[in-house]
Order: sequence, then structure tokens, then C-alpha cells
Amino acid sequence: ELEYYELLGLCKTGDAEQCIERGDFELGGRWPVSGDRGVIARRHPGGPTGLAQIWETTLQLRGEAGARQVRGQRGGEIARTGLCHMMGGGSVCVIHILQRD
Repeated sequence: ELEYYELLGLCKTGDAEQCIERGDFELGGRWPVSGDRGVIARRHPGGPTGLAQIWETTLQLRGEAGARQVRGQRGGEIARTGLCHMMGGGSVCVIHILQRD
């Protein structure tokens, strides 16, 4: 996971561990990741994991994520863009970028 943070450009190479310690990827952090606790919370059920990422991101962009809602630096605004990243067996890699108007 640390490697993916770096490869996706969320932090510089070698900085992922420091970013985690600072809370950069937590709700309220610089780049919130997996506000619904991600794969571990779902026990990683293959295909449904990807669907759950799309659903969670859609809820975030609609402002309907409840206590998990990501807020902007000013506190009131909600996200306009969300990224879903899924790695699978072999060389499977899928990225979806969702945006709202």
C-alpha cells in the first residue's frame, strides 16, 4: 500500500511512511484514503471490493457519506474528484476517476 501511495503521486518516493505517521491519508488529512476502511473492512471479496470503492466514492461526491464524509481544507466543501484504484491477480490494474459538476 505504501508503494501505491507513492506511485499514484500522493507523496514523494520514500515519504509514504512519514505521511501515514502524520495522518495525511486519514479522514481530515491531506489525501484521505479508504474512509470506509477499505478492503480489510470488507474481508476482500474480489469483484465486490471494486464495486464498493465506486459506491463509496459516489457517496463522497454526493456528500452522502455520513461520518466518513471527506471535507475540504475550509471544512464545508465536499470533494469534486475521487480516484478508485484496484490491483488484482497477475498484472490487473484498474483506475477510475469520478467527478461531479
